[in-house]
Amino acid sequence: MALTADQILAAQKANLETLFGLTTKAFEGVEKLVELNVTASKAALAEAAGTAQAALNVKDAQELLTLQASLFQPLAEKTAAYSRHLYDIAQGTGAEFTKAFEAKAAEAQQNFVGLVDSASKNAPAGSETAVAVLKSAVAAANNAFESVQKAVKQASDVAEANFNAVSSQAVAAAKTATTTSRKR
Repeated sequence: MALTADQILAAQKANLETLFGLTTKAFEGVEKLVELNVTASKAALAEAAGTAQAALNVKDAQELLTLQASLFQPLAEKTAAYSRHLYDIAQGTGAEFTKAFEAKAAEAQQNFVGLVDSASKNAPAGSETAVAVLKSAVAAANNAFESVQKAVKQASDVAEANFNAVSSQAVAAAKTATTTSRKR
């Protein structure tokens, strides 16, 4: 089965649309990252000014220790929130790329299966065994691809759960450290 000029043009058009769509998604991810960093920088600058002013108003060492302890917990929470937001941006952008890849892979698989079916209908007599082997290989490749997709999804879920656990532990440790230093 030969591809016609219209089929080739349609495939090229679809690939170009996918490319532009993914490029747009990549730029959206970069925009979100820039926005996050600008917001975080503004907040850090404002907090630094407030902290400097508070440090200038400290009258003794105990007050300085209390001030220092009061800054540690919010810093850990803000760092965890920033990391979470950064992770969400990366995850969202990556999910768009994965979705597009999976759609294109499914389309390519479907086209290949159609090509194999067409070729098997036009195969010369006596080639039934070769056609059966080819169909079996295609089915095995499809099953392997689906297994890899499931494994990647599971690994991604485990990574996200680990990220959430580490963030929670860091914030909890900061709260504990702040509480302990205030009791001293």
